[in-house]
Amino acid sequence: MDGIAGEWVRWFGDIGLGDRPLVGGKGASLGELTGADITVPPGFVVTTAAFEAALAAIDPDGAIRVHIGRLEQDDLAAITAAADSIRERFLAAALPAGITSDVSEAYQALAGPALPVAVRSSATSEDSAEASFAGLQDTRLCVQGIEAVLQALRACWASLYSRESVSYRLRLQLPEGQVAMGVVVQRMLASRASGVMFTRSPLTGDRSVIVIEGSVGLGSAMVSGEVTPDKYVVNKVTGEIVQRTVSAKAVRHVAAFDGGVRIEPIGDAEQRLPALGDDEVRELAALGKQVERHYGAPQDIEWAIAPDERGGERIHVLQSRPETVWSRRDAQPVAQPAARAYDHVILALHNRRR
Repeated sequence: MDGIAGEWVRWFGDIGLGDRPLVGGKGASLGELTGADITVPPGFVVTTAAFEAALAAIDPDGAIRVHIGRLEQDDLAAITAAADSIRERFLAAALPAGITSDVSEAYQALAGPALPVAVRSSATSEDSAEASFAGLQDTRLCVQGIEAVLQALRACWASLYSRESVSYRLRLQLPEGQVAMGVVVQRMLASRASGVMFTRSPLTGDRSVIVIEGSVGLGSAMVSGEVTPDKYVVNKVTGEIVQRTVSAKAVRHVAAFDGGVRIEPIGDAEQRLPALGDDEVRELAALGKQVERHYGAPQDIEWAIAPDERGGERIHVLQSRPETVWSRRDAQPVAQPAARAYDHVILALHNRRR
């Protein structure tokens, strides 16, 4: 979807992976997927330039980044105190001139005066092959009305300074001056089922399978741990479902009429029903292969099945990020180089005798 694009806003259709510095990791990925003709709920990104303007308004001397850069990664008390103070300043501050009008116009073009959207953090340092900030920064679901959107925007900026996010950056020794926050505003789906998909096994690293986890309703029920998802393992070559586990699901998350998420109990007769049919599992696996081919590397994909404009249902990709755990292991050498070739043989004989 294209629409009004002010100084502080970029639409998915106008961005790609090369725009990470401007829109953050999540926003760049959603733009890339949109450009690859993969179904993504339409939306826009409030750029990192808007974040920098907001940060400069509350901290014109740049003391915040300097202070965080000097924190010790194991000093949890100091990290917590600094993070709490910075977040409070973001949440209380007025938005810089122009941001309110640009976001308001884009929200009106995307969702009308009050249709729900998801507002999601998109830091420049997240969702790369070297680091994954998944779950460390804010996502707000079913946000309705421009005032609620602007408050969610502030909350996402502030979440860059959560204790967990600051601790993670310090542990990775990421330069604080290179970290900024874009914010995704995306049309909210009335998901019938949702979940995650890994294009290699997260348990074994096996690249010949795709692992799909899903439940009914919004994915927030899985993220919160309130339900155990169904699990499907699909052979990449044959498309055969080689393993399935259907879990009891006592509740689902649905969009509330007045904004936010409502927890809805599931009747006893429905709790053991699978979240997905076999055809949907195979369709998801084919989509996973398509996304992996586009990026050229194993992916961790968030998906949802929701009504489309034609009255049917469609699989939507909500996010795709590089798989990091096994990819890091792949990048590590199996053995350290030895000065002489036969040193490897001597070492192997020594280890065998131990």
